[in-house]
Amino acid sequence: MKKSKAVTHTISIIRDRGQLTIPDSIRVLRDWASTNSAVVISSERPDEIIIRPHKKDYDWDKMWELIKRSRAIKGKGHGSAAEFLEKDRQSH
Repeated sequence: MKKSKAVTHTISIIRDRGQLTIPDSIRVLRDWASTNSAVVISSERPDEIIIRPHKKDYDWDKMWELIKRSRAIKGKGHGSAAEFLEKDRQSH
């Protein structure tokens, strides 16, 4: 999906407890502005509030390496980890 650089203006009301609804006309332009998405809110000038998507930095190479290592661990018993878990859960 191509990111839109279009500037859209609309008026919203800040309600009780500081709640602000971002209108659909704005949210449809930004795929990151969806329900329950984390955002960073900042104010760099007295006349503006900036809302940006929160981005977590993941080292995907490191994560995949850790996954590969965990999958390579050989247990002392016979059978797969899934079989072990099934037997363990049934024993409780």
